[in-house]
Amino acid sequence: MIIIAFLSLYVAFNLGANDVANAMGTSVGSKAVTLTQAIIIAGILEFTGAVLFGHGVTETLGTKIANPDLFITTPQTLVLGMITVLISAGVWLQIATSLGLPISSSHAVVGAIAGFTWVALGKNAIDWSSIGLITIGWILTPVISATIAAFFYSLIKKWILSQPHPRLQLQEWIPWLSAILLSIFGVIVLPTLTQPLTNFLSEKIGLNIPSHDIPIFTGAIGVIGLTLYSWKKLNSPITNHQSPITNPIEQLFARFQLLSACFVAFAHGANDVGNAIAPLAVIFYINQTNTVPNNGIIIPIWIMIFGGAGIVAGLAIWGKKVIATIGENIISLQPSSGFCAEIATATTILLASRLGLPVSTSHALVGGVVGIGLVQNLKSIKFQTLQGIAAAWVITVPISAVISAIIFSIIRII
Repeated sequence: MIIIAFLSLYVAFNLGANDVANAMGTSVGSKAVTLTQAIIIAGILEFTGAVLFGHGVTETLGTKIANPDLFITTPQTLVLGMITVLISAGVWLQIATSLGLPISSSHAVVGAIAGFTWVALGKNAIDWSSIGLITIGWILTPVISATIAAFFYSLIKKWILSQPHPRLQLQEWIPWLSAILLSIFGVIVLPTLTQPLTNFLSEKIGLNIPSHDIPIFTGAIGVIGLTLYSWKKLNSPITNHQSPITNPIEQLFARFQLLSACFVAFAHGANDVGNAIAPLAVIFYINQTNTVPNNGIIIPIWIMIFGGAGIVAGLAIWGKKVIATIGENIISLQPSSGFCAEIATATTILLASRLGLPVSTSHALVGGVVGIGLVQNLKSIKFQTLQGIAAAWVITVPISAVISAIIFSIIRII
């Protein structure tokens, strides 16, 4: 179990180094925050999201993709398979990170599970419909995100940035920008955050409040507060000579972008920590009970903390390469354009979740950045960087499957 726990930490480390660029890449690229600030902010929020709200996705990955019922008579085969998943996903994430390529850790894990399942039980045991949905998501996600980012940035460019008096225009738009920002991210984060309060009021006090009321009320208060704060900052701008952003309009957009990046980091920690710790949770369950978790699984808190700590360590030590790729090596970003890319990413992920499509935050964010480049100037897009990213996307599932199949075969022979 100690060896397996460190394998899980290895995956979490590489996940933090690669995937957390989704939250902070554009903020660093637009100079809304420094790399050090981004690592500290993302580290705190990723860890909090992972520990407090990472249970659901972890349980899904641990019990839904590789059907535990198929391993009832041979639980040790599932253990070997999950060890293989940890090694395969970790290795491919490390290779991609060393090359500065943002890939989907979810796709790496799914590919690894498919690889060992094929060797253990045959190709008919693989859920090919899930693989098909991932392929569709790989194509649609960046296209949808690019479209939304281009549309949103076009509006901001036309009605604010290109106007003779952009500050007056921005003052009128601040309430709408605040509402858009907190509505999109609020739908992702607030229901989960406020659910314990709703449960407490219902169970302890007997106050039955509809589940959406507290998130809506909290979001409304947030919009009003953010609007008043932004108006105050805009009407009394203090020039910070140490800041790389001299334009007061872009300085305000930098604040909006930083807030959106915080939401993305929290949601990412809650969602993607399962990629690292689901195999560990399954192995721990089998080790404790000598049965497979076919009726769900309870994730011990130490596993959640372990995964969160691994993500933060990977981000801090090795995260700057992929952050640089997303933030600087596709197009040159300003806070206003980076903000639009993050809004497009969040909207795309939200729509995909509602439709039940498994999509990648990496794919959505890269698509959003490209959408900004299409509006700014087609020549500003560094297509050589995009070719490397697209190639990594295409081969993630098959290469993870192949690595997993080879490692599982070797482990089983040993």
